[in-house]
Amino acid sequence: MKILQKVTVKQILTETSKENLLQKYKQNKQQLQKECDQLVFEMKKLERNRKYPSGGLKTQFDKEIDLRKERMKLIDFQIEQLDILPLGSELQDHEVQAMVDIQVGDNWEQVTTGKTVVVKDGIITEIRER
Repeated sequence: MKILQKVTVKQILTETSKENLLQKYKQNKQQLQKECDQLVFEMKKLERNRKYPSGGLKTQFDKEIDLRKERMKLIDFQIEQLDILPLGSELQDHEVQAMVDIQVGDNWEQVTTGKTVVVKDGIITEIRER
């Protein structure tokens, strides 16, 4: 019988991976800024047309803009933390699901104990039992 199991993927911080992460954070931040600008533009466009009552609409737009600004602050914090981390640190990247083959007589605790895959510059360097 086969079951699904979560596997944690950790990334070892190298110059290359640090630069890639920094680039990804900056792209995400730019995307959020574009979305904020677009929301402001759409809000002003709707205000000029005056087809909708502006009170509730403005509140909704402000709420969406604030959400994106909070996410941009979080990205700034992540960038700061990335600068502080020394090379060789392990960062939890994401989780994936793996299929595990189980049979009668297997130790359940051993089978259900999660596994960790360690990746360095895109290459698996280690598979650990937790």
